[in-house]
Amino acid sequence: MIEEDRHVTYREIEASCGISKTAIQSILQEHLAVKKICSRWIPHNLTEAQKDARVSWCKEMRKKFKLGTAKSVYNIVTGDETWIYSYDPETKQQSTVWVFPDEPNPTKVVRPQSTSKKMIACFFGLTGHIATIPLEDRKTVNAKWYTEICLPKVMKEIRKTNKNRRIMLHHDNASSHTARETKDFLKEQSVEIISHCPYSPDLSPNDFFLFLYVKKNAWGAIFITSRRC
Repeated sequence: MIEEDRHVTYREIEASCGISKTAIQSILQEHLAVKKICSRWIPHNLTEAQKDARVSWCKEMRKKFKLGTAKSVYNIVTGDETWIYSYDPETKQQSTVWVFPDEPNPTKVVRPQSTSKKMIACFFGLTGHIATIPLEDRKTVNAKWYTEICLPKVMKEIRKTNKNRRIMLHHDNASSHTARETKDFLKEQSVEIISHCPYSPDLSPNDFFLFLYVKKNAWGAIFITSRRC
């Protein structure tokens, strides 16, 4: 059944074979030794030095925020950009397939660009959503838009009740995030930048969890205008 449909789910196998989920897991994992893998594009193979840097960074963050118990975690703001489509593209969970031990990991061709999509920048804190800023008539983010339109709106929203509130910003190493113009703006705003290891999307909360959650909840929703997105 798996060989016929690599996307088949536990529920579908259970309904077809009439056996429990526990039995299915035992057969798949212990006897067939198959695992379900999501096809993902990996932009870079990490060097040993980069791997060591990731470990050191994680240890540093654990110590800095006392394993998440420090009050300063409430000052952390994370932000990134993503595409919002006017249709429902396949999610990463839906693209997972069953793979046998002797088979290579699957790959997936990048979907061609569509005109029916809009890029947005989203920012979150530990207490929830802070701001979402759409890129009007623009397809990609640059430092000028990031510092003149996006970040000022985010700073205003965060500090609307306390203009001196401490902010610790964690964003990835996109060119608009690391540009001198951006660094100068954040310095003027007294924003502390949390470093980000190169080629580490799994260390970015937006890429690894938040965007997936937001898009999953927006799946199938119909909006009258893009402004409501």
